[in-house]
Amino acid sequence: MKVAIVGAGFSGIETAHRLKAEGHDFTLFERSGDVGGVWHDNTYPGAACDVPSYLYSFSWAQRRDWSRPCSPQEEIQRYLRGVAEQDGLLPHIRFGVEIAAARWDEQALQWTLTTGDGETHAFDALVLACGQLNRPAYPQIDGADAFAGTAFHSARWDHDADLRGKRVAVIGTGASAIQFVPAIVDQVGHLDVYQRTAPYLLPRRNPRYPGAAKNAIRFIPGLQTLRRYGMWGVMETFILGYTKLPPLKAAFRLWSAGFMRLQLRGDRALRKKVWPTHTFGCKRILFSSTYLPALRRRNVEVVSDRIERITADGVVTADGRERKVDAIVWGTGFVADEPVVPMQVHGAGGHELQERWGEGARAHLGITVAGFPNLFLMYGPNTNLGVGSIIVMIEAQAGYVLSALRLLRERGKQALTVRPEVEQVSTDAVQARLDDSVWTECQSWYRKDGTGRVVGNWPGFMVEYVRSVEHVNAGEYELLEAGAVPASEPAATA
Repeated sequence: MKVAIVGAGFSGIETAHRLKAEGHDFTLFERSGDVGGVWHDNTYPGAACDVPSYLYSFSWAQRRDWSRPCSPQEEIQRYLRGVAEQDGLLPHIRFGVEIAAARWDEQALQWTLTTGDGETHAFDALVLACGQLNRPAYPQIDGADAFAGTAFHSARWDHDADLRGKRVAVIGTGASAIQFVPAIVDQVGHLDVYQRTAPYLLPRRNPRYPGAAKNAIRFIPGLQTLRRYGMWGVMETFILGYTKLPPLKAAFRLWSAGFMRLQLRGDRALRKKVWPTHTFGCKRILFSSTYLPALRRRNVEVVSDRIERITADGVVTADGRERKVDAIVWGTGFVADEPVVPMQVHGAGGHELQERWGEGARAHLGITVAGFPNLFLMYGPNTNLGVGSIIVMIEAQAGYVLSALRLLRERGKQALTVRPEVEQVSTDAVQARLDDSVWTECQSWYRKDGTGRVVGNWPGFMVEYVRSVEHVNAGEYELLEAGAVPASEPAATA
């Protein structure tokens, strides 16, 4: 089959690898100039993964020479580039091409893709590997456009901006900020860190591997496999605590509290400011052994008062105080609840995907959507993990996509679409589990703004998801031939 993949990050590369192995004709469309996805875009100082690289990497392309357990951004991006080169994928990638729209042709049973430059291309199947964390989010704050100094988002770091000796405001204290704040604190003259919600932290020292450890990893048979599955087990234990064993979650919370108290000892005022008040686990747990010590520096102030507005010269909080700054760094995360925007995707009957998802994104197993034949989502709705390696989920999803294409070949059909009642039952079952989960106990990027529906996270173990997508169940799909139209419309969203 002729397959289009949108996005050349981990999801796109994994899908391309599987398609190439089975002889399909495929093209990857990547809007940036290189592979990597988030690991191409996020080049801020201190950027690194918080999952060990021996698990946060492809099972079929293992490296034994990572510089440290949790690799920095540039090393991960080089890894993906190397994998794409060695696997012969680069000739299949069109860099600098953004897909603006995709429309399903019900007669030809094909997807027509339109690029930002107006080119059109026809494909038998479409894989959206855009990810959930690709569009920077900016809060609606009065006066933000009036600021006269330098301002940029952490995911679009301005490396030409010289922050040395400057007064800098960091707005947001999420996963990116806890990495770049310690990395820039020694350069800036003064740092104001504006915090809306204090995160729970666990330690991550992440030293470089000593020579003996490198040699052991490289030469001892089975050690790499043991490390991978051992870390997988550790992460599943966290999920066990989140979902089934409250005493275990309480133990993790005590670990976090003890670690944070140790790092903040002797500074009660700061501890009061940065102490989280939400339920442990309902927001992403962050890993850093350098963030809290950075906040204790004399040139740093943590501001927990609400931001009222931004002026040409600084930031004004609700108490009326204006703090003058030369630069603003937005560490405010991503728009995660609209995974395909700004692309417009029109399926059977001309229905638009984002409109169908008005109350929150949903898909059968996070991969297929009723009324959108031969459309497959990678890292789609409800496949994110509170704790775990998304690469495990991605590899499982790519296997499911290839299973679907094999089914079409075996049955002599051209397209398939998940039955509406199947999507309804499966997504309702996921939501029922999530409704009683820790992820509904506070507002986070895991949830849809306005409705509160958890659209990000999978409610169970990684191994449970892997097993659930091992093979396509033909009975869950309508199989189509040219000229046929799906017999039923997608069910209305609940």
